[in-house]
Amino acid sequence: MLIYALIAGLLFGLYFSLIGLGLNLVFGVMRIVNLAHGDFLMLGGFAAYLLFTWRAINPICSVFLVFVVFGLIGWPLYYMFVPRLQAAKDPEMLSLILFFGFSQVVEAFATIRFGTSEYSIPGDVLGREPWHILTQTFPASWMVSGIASAVCIGLVYLYLYRTRLGYLTRAVMSQRDEALSTGINVHVVSAFAFGLSLALAAVAGVFAPFMFGSILPAMGVGVTITSFAVIVVGSLGQPLGTLLGGMIYGVALMFMQTYFSSWANLLPYLLLIFILLVRPTGLLGKRVRHA
Repeated sequence: MLIYALIAGLLFGLYFSLIGLGLNLVFGVMRIVNLAHGDFLMLGGFAAYLLFTWRAINPICSVFLVFVVFGLIGWPLYYMFVPRLQAAKDPEMLSLILFFGFSQVVEAFATIRFGTSEYSIPGDVLGREPWHILTQTFPASWMVSGIASAVCIGLVYLYLYRTRLGYLTRAVMSQRDEALSTGINVHVVSAFAFGLSLALAAVAGVFAPFMFGSILPAMGVGVTITSFAVIVVGSLGQPLGTLLGGMIYGVALMFMQTYFSSWANLLPYLLLIFILLVRPTGLLGKRVRHA
């Protein structure tokens, strides 16, 4: 059971890292808190569900379509909301209020369309044969979801550290005002980061039916809380810390479900309280910028 919990925790840790990566990217670049992050994951999950049921498109194939569509959706949403938020004296607090309302609107429309029932995609569409690792057996859907999450995370880090746009993004994350004074088009960089954040959340949603067991319109709030736990554990505003936070959260979750299953649902809140009390800046300790 120990080996099983550890390996499963690493697989889920990769997935939770993907979930939190977009949320941390938005905060690092724009200093706003997107409380609708989990709802975009939910929408990505339903997009994959509809593509599978209507057109028999495998979720692996729908990843590319979902990524492009939600990435493009992010651009008009950015220019609709974010510049006005950043012009305010307290963009963090206003973003909490705005995106909380936006989250409720998205959930309401999803509930009208899909009802309150849970929806799922058969796990064998990602592979019929289970994977065997160190004498332990794992569903193919877990393995594929974990590998896909690792690939997406790797591509994001290549973007951040190996491309010119990534250099500009990190410059804005480091000091937005200085980046603006050097001639960097901050709005274009931020709009791309916002679109990438929504696209990553939607891609994570494609694998939600396999990692969570099902999807439903009301799942967004819980996913957002989990995302906060992941990025706070790593370091708020530092995407590199998301991977560390996700792995810690995934392993801790599997151990809780294995040995203390009745306490598993409390894990996000317990981690948030513990990290905020012991190390408020996160394990990597990067100091959050102030205006």
